[in-house]
Amino acid sequence: MPRNAAAARETVTRLLASRIHGPAGEGLAEVVLSDALLVTSELVTNAFRHGGGLTGFTAELTGEGLLLAVADASTDAPVASPHPPRTAHVGGYGWPLVCRLAERVSITFHPGGKRIVALIALA
Repeated sequence: MPRNAAAARETVTRLLASRIHGPAGEGLAEVVLSDALLVTSELVTNAFRHGGGLTGFTAELTGEGLLLAVADASTDAPVASPHPPRTAHVGGYGWPLVCRLAERVSITFHPGGKRIVALIALA
């Protein structure tokens, strides 16, 4: 299990390397790779920062794309922080980014936490 968001990004980068440099010359657009790493960072960082700690992490390639599963110790659902107009505010943008960049996102709650699964299309 990754100890931080950087380690999770490294795991995803290694996983995607086989796709990027595949035998058929397949490649991922830079923006797709950036989106996958951003979603990874946001989910893992939020698990540590707001979720009581990371309790599970998997990343796998499927026929649909990159499937990320991140579990934490909180039963609170992620929320987007509303920001009043014309105010400088730090934070609250991660969950909307995840929802916008992922093809699908689901949350499963269980005693002692939750699991968020995000599918990032690679095509």
